[in-house]
Order: sequence, then C-alpha cells, then structure tokens
Amino acid sequence: MKTVTTTQTTLDKLGIWVSGLCAVHCLSLPVLVPLMPLVASSFFAQAWFERTILSISILVGLAALFTGAIRQHGQFYPIVLLITGGTIYWFKNMFGESFEPFTIAFGALLIAMAHVSNLRMCRQFRKLNASYATSQLATVSK
Repeated sequence: MKTVTTTQTTLDKLGIWVSGLCAVHCLSLPVLVPLMPLVASSFFAQAWFERTILSISILVGLAALFTGAIRQHGQFYPIVLLITGGTIYWFKNMFGESFEPFTIAFGALLIAMAHVSNLRMCRQFRKLNASYATSQLATVSK
C-alpha cells in the first residue's frame, strides 16, 4: 500500500510539473521570439516539441489519475478535468491567435487542478483509512 501511495503522489507531482513546464514554454515563447531569434528558430518553437510535452503531460496525468481513482478514492472527475484541459490546450488556437495565451493558461490550469484535486482526494482517503484502522484496532483491543 505504501508503494502505491508513493507512486501515486510522485505521478501527480510529475504531472503538475510537466503541465506547468508546458504552460511556461507556451506563454514565454511570445516574449522570447522578439528578444532571441535563435530561440524562436530552435526546436523549442516547433509544434512537435510543444505537442510532445503536452502528450507526456496527459499520459502521466492519466496514469496518476486512474491509479488514484481505481485504487483509492473512486472519483473520476479529475480525469474529466485532465482530458478537458488537454483538449483545450491541444486546440489552443480555436478562438484565434490573439486568444491563444488565454486558452493555453486555461487548459494548463485545468490540468493542474486535476492533479491537485487527485492529490487531495488521495490524501483524504488515506486519512480516513488510517482513522478507520485505528478505530478498528481500538475495538479489537477492548
């Protein structure tokens, strides 16, 4: 049980980190382009790089959230948040180029919220199980 919770927490933290990295990349790129033409022409500005980071974020997120939902808390709405955020992020220019930073921020926020809510629910689940186990031990020892 300890290994599952450690893995779960690690996956959630990794998912938050990767989605944050993806958001920082996409939001800082418009600032870096005018300042550093070399960065703009490097692989950081390529669509495949951005899609790779986002895909890794979604895959790590799905692994973390499914593990939490199936093995611990049983709630699947963080997965819906993750998929919604990932979809919004993937189609970031759906409202035009001028709204792209807002769609990126919103998609990344939903992905991060999915991980944060999963972490909280897993933590709450562990607390409830620990208190239940303690009360059962107290009943047995009487």
